[in-house]
Amino acid sequence: MWHASPPRLASPAVQANLVWHRCHPIHGWHPGPASRAPSAATWALAILVRVPRIYTRTGDDGSTGLLYGGRVPKDDPATDAYGTVDEAVSALGLARALAADAEVQAEILHLQRDLFVVGADLATNPAERDRLQPDVSLVTRAMVERVEGLIDRVVAEHPLPTEFIVPGTNPVSAALDVARGTVRRAERRAVAFRMAGGAVTDDVLHYLNRLSDLLFCLARWQAGESEPPSRGR
Repeated sequence: MWHASPPRLASPAVQANLVWHRCHPIHGWHPGPASRAPSAATWALAILVRVPRIYTRTGDDGSTGLLYGGRVPKDDPATDAYGTVDEAVSALGLARALAADAEVQAEILHLQRDLFVVGADLATNPAERDRLQPDVSLVTRAMVERVEGLIDRVVAEHPLPTEFIVPGTNPVSAALDVARGTVRRAERRAVAFRMAGGAVTDDVLHYLNRLSDLLFCLARWQAGESEPPSRGR
């Protein structure tokens, strides 16, 4: 059987430097005492230190902050990209809540945490990218290779169907397929962001691509062998 890796935790120093001013990644936050410029996309860590209030009114003008400072319109390609990643995190949360298998639950949680890294990478002020930390706020090749390894192991133990299937056999597989489609859209948004001049690395694009493949494999595993084909008999 394949096994999920234990969740990564940031160092205490990194944790202490993050003071959340919002729970949602498209809203403003302060990266720590050294900087008071509002920024959004608090993807680097999912550790809630303090939330004085859920609203700040800083986005009422239609703009949102970036990680480590700067603001962009809420319909900016960057916002669209990391906002879609946020949707994928939520979609995976539904799949995790529905899953009964402890290994699957643990792996989905790991993938959700990975997507926080993807979101931070996409939401960073391009002038401040040197402040990103590998596997915490910067997507790495190792993250991509880990997902590729999981795909290989799942497919080896649970061969894929040989024809197109219709999703929806059970709640878990259906939720995984919804998450898969959302990740596919996040990949398209990231490509559009890159084409618009955004700082989108190859590792980000590769990770999103492999993740959607992994979610397809997990969905087929959770569905079993009873999925209806796309063409009626």
